[in-house]
Amino acid sequence: MKHRSSAPKLNEPPAWCETPEALLSRLASSASEGLSRAEAEERLERVGPNTTEQRGRRPAWVEFLGRFANPLVLVLLVASGVSLLTHDLTSSAIIAGIVLMSVTLDFVQEHRAGNAAEALRSSVALRALVVRGGTRQEVPARELVPGDVVLLAAGSLVPADARLLEARDLFVNQALLTGEPYPVEKQPGECPPETEPSEARNAVFMGTTVISGTARVLVFATGTRTSMGGIVRSLAAPVPSTTFERDTRHFGLMLMRLTVLLVLFVLLVAVHAHRPLLESFLFAVALAVGLTPELLPMVISVTLSRGAMRMAARQVIVKRLSAVHDLGSMDVLCTDKTGTLTEARIRLERHEDASGQESARVLQWAWLNSHFESGVRSPMDEAILAHEEVHADGWLKMDEVPFDFERRRVSVLLEGEGRRVLVVKGAPEDVLACCTRYEEDGVQRELDAEARGRVRARFEALSEEGFRVLAVAWREEPPDMRVAHLGDEAALVFAGFAAFLDPPKQSTRPALEALIRAGVKVKVVTGDNERVALHVCRELGLEVEGVLTGTEVGLLDDHSLQVRAERTTLFARVSPGQKSRVIFALRRRGHVVGYLGDGINDAPSLHASDVGISVEGAVDVAREAADLLLLRQDLAVLHEGVLEGRRSFGNVMKYIRMGTSSNFGNMLSMAGASVLLAFLPMRPIQILLNNLLYDVSELAIPLDEVDPEQLERPTRWDLHFVRLFMTVFGTLSSLFDAATFGVLLLFFHAGEALFQTGWFMESLTTQVLVIFIIRTRRNPLRSRPSRWLVASSLGAVGVANVLPFTPLGAWFGFVTPPPALLGALAVLVTSYLLSAGLLVRWFFRRYG
Repeated sequence: MKHRSSAPKLNEPPAWCETPEALLSRLASSASEGLSRAEAEERLERVGPNTTEQRGRRPAWVEFLGRFANPLVLVLLVASGVSLLTHDLTSSAIIAGIVLMSVTLDFVQEHRAGNAAEALRSSVALRALVVRGGTRQEVPARELVPGDVVLLAAGSLVPADARLLEARDLFVNQALLTGEPYPVEKQPGECPPETEPSEARNAVFMGTTVISGTARVLVFATGTRTSMGGIVRSLAAPVPSTTFERDTRHFGLMLMRLTVLLVLFVLLVAVHAHRPLLESFLFAVALAVGLTPELLPMVISVTLSRGAMRMAARQVIVKRLSAVHDLGSMDVLCTDKTGTLTEARIRLERHEDASGQESARVLQWAWLNSHFESGVRSPMDEAILAHEEVHADGWLKMDEVPFDFERRRVSVLLEGEGRRVLVVKGAPEDVLACCTRYEEDGVQRELDAEARGRVRARFEALSEEGFRVLAVAWREEPPDMRVAHLGDEAALVFAGFAAFLDPPKQSTRPALEALIRAGVKVKVVTGDNERVALHVCRELGLEVEGVLTGTEVGLLDDHSLQVRAERTTLFARVSPGQKSRVIFALRRRGHVVGYLGDGINDAPSLHASDVGISVEGAVDVAREAADLLLLRQDLAVLHEGVLEGRRSFGNVMKYIRMGTSSNFGNMLSMAGASVLLAFLPMRPIQILLNNLLYDVSELAIPLDEVDPEQLERPTRWDLHFVRLFMTVFGTLSSLFDAATFGVLLLFFHAGEALFQTGWFMESLTTQVLVIFIIRTRRNPLRSRPSRWLVASSLGAVGVANVLPFTPLGAWFGFVTPPPALLGALAVLVTSYLLSAGLLVRWFFRRYG
């Protein structure tokens, strides 16, 4: 069954911006009768079930095979096939095994992230009380359709996106969508155009929770068309490749082009020189294998795995191995505010009188009001009660005027200390409107225009500092008063303000400072309002260069957003979709973007970033969508993870620099020698042996140390730098190969076997030992390599130089070289290493 969309047409306003009459008319429904059963069944067939389930997910085997489309993987598979054709079964099996292991590990780890949408779907399996044909009935929530009228009460999970028709004392927790823990008051009415879902007070959204009150709502969106469905779609939708994936793909394409050009060149030379075509072909493909860095997947996997294990010891769990590299490359960290930068625990910070002085009396009145209030306690009530114990001994509750949306205050009539007092707490604007006097230093004064202005100025100042503020007032009542009425909320004495904050985590400030020193820009992306977010940024010492609200983000096209996002530090009141837009805008500007969040509303952003970071206490969907999980509620571990990522990348780049320059130089020398010599400069089997020993020498690169200065700034692949390094050092290597050719031919009159033996020894020795030169930007004597790298490198060099003196050497076509040749080769190797040392220091000064 192909289901038709229930979404508004292109130019229709959002449902919460329409008038109730227009929305009822568009959905052909009745506020009192709802839909008929027949109409509901017909719509269910037409629009589909009310579920966020995504169809069309590719089978696992298709996702697995798709990973073999990477150019580097294709090059390596071709190299494996060539080795098989040349009867080098060992090399063929090693290359194929490395590729298969690398692809399988990546697939298994990353496939788990695809379960995030399924975890989200399971959170909305419920039943709903619906009005159909004027009769109340309970139906599975998946059978709801646009036009249904649903009844909600305290404790209800909102089953679909719906517009309020009626509401009484309705408070909804929509942290699912906004990440903010404060209940939101909802009431029927109209919203101005361009209102974001998070600010629509006349609508409720799938997956949010009714804290208190009742409501009759009109469903306008179901299934994947809901705000929740948008989150699921964003999790299931493909996102641009991460920086690591793009850079390895580009590197693979570069090698593929070089390999094809080299093989074609050698074959053209062979055809022109009328050499045996089969032998020349085998030589050409052996060159191609030699140019291919077949150990690169292994070096990357082992390096990143070691980094992941070191991060696990610091209580950071890595779900996607390449995220280790992406974390090291990260130059922008976008972070949610609540629960990541802050404790997600509202705290009473101040209780002050009209003059701004701390007042125990304000705390007492606020505490008694919250203590005796019978309705659902808000987080601010809980913060007041947790702030400081105020003894209620001797105080009795006589009556209460409960909170409602119109008044935005709650009043409690109390008896104690020989008197009866009406204590009022609520929104400052509404409480102040009921006050005629104010209390300061125990003295009551008239709240005239001047005093009222000062009090309002103080309220605005607290708001500017990011505080959420409640006003507290009271009035002496007659001793025989037993019932409180709305009319009693008049001629009140203003006591003062209670100001609340969601405090920043203690460890956050030094962690952010460390990240900024390490070259990572920090941007706050939150659903909270800009005043509160600005205060948190100030508390954390985060300099705010610019502020964008969700409304402003919605008015910007993608190009404009890229420009504004570059110079904006704080994004406030943004929806989950807008968070993702900000991340994509930064990525398109060339940044490697990390995102730190812990709520369901953060899941699309975690999915869209280069590296998604969450915490152990996050909701399931956020943990599934993240690439890294912080098990310790301390952002300092994130800074340690960044350094570990840079350390891993540093070792990968050692292999890249060493492998590309040495291999390119040797292959260039072989191609050139094949033009000048009457015989092959090295047999195919000798090329493959050279390649095998060289690979063995590099096995310990992932275990090597990295110089501290390489950890100071974000690190990224730079293919221009790699090509330049390969060309410069490959040329140097080739020049010394040419010098070796001259020594062999002019001084020792070497025949085919001696030429191949001498060049094999010199070639392998220089390309292995040069790792100690190019592994560091320092003087090589001031940067100590790991003992494993020393052992593997010297071991490979030892085998290469001893093999010609053994019976096994003859099997490879080697002969025993004369002692004089050994001395000449030692001079050439020493000269090459000294030249390479000077060239490295010049190169990094010029291009590093």
